[in-house]
Amino acid sequence: MRHALKLHPHSHLIVTGVEAEAERSPPGILTLRYGLTGEISRLSVPPPGAATRADELWRHTCFEAFVGAVGGEGYYEFNFAPSRHWAAYRFDGYRQGMTLAQDVAAPAIEVEVTGERLDLRVVLDLGTAALPPEAAWRLGLSAVVEGADDSRAYWALAHPPGKADFHHADCFALELTANGKS
Repeated sequence: MRHALKLHPHSHLIVTGVEAEAERSPPGILTLRYGLTGEISRLSVPPPGAATRADELWRHTCFEAFVGAVGGEGYYEFNFAPSRHWAAYRFDGYRQGMTLAQDVAAPAIEVEVTGERLDLRVVLDLGTAALPPEAAWRLGLSAVVEGADDSRAYWALAHPPGKADFHHADCFALELTANGKS
């Protein structure tokens, strides 16, 4: 099911909307779809290239997923840029114990850009990740959108009070059971 992401109240409206979708299928496959609508020419979007791991993708236009087991404190953070660069980190708790997630395989990333739309599809194999396969997963889906003028907009399923913080528990607003149902 598609979910309209909400613009953080302290963000600039650079695009007209962002939507996201998550689907879980055995044995630990997570498929994510993001769609961004608006004047893509007003964005800072590098052209797609080779899918490679990179850090600090959140500083520019990127789509994010935060995934943890329901009832657990640890979680993963995934970043996917339109350039097809990606990042994966593991946290022991809220912004605590960050490490490079070595237990996650490189994702398959597809990007399509037209004049008014940017679509990104990601397939992640989390079968070897430290996520119990029988447990429900809690997800936070979000996006950072960078304007060509260096402005930023922060979009998420939900936002906590105050500044944008995708790591906050309030942002983990989607739950997927082991059979993929939300």
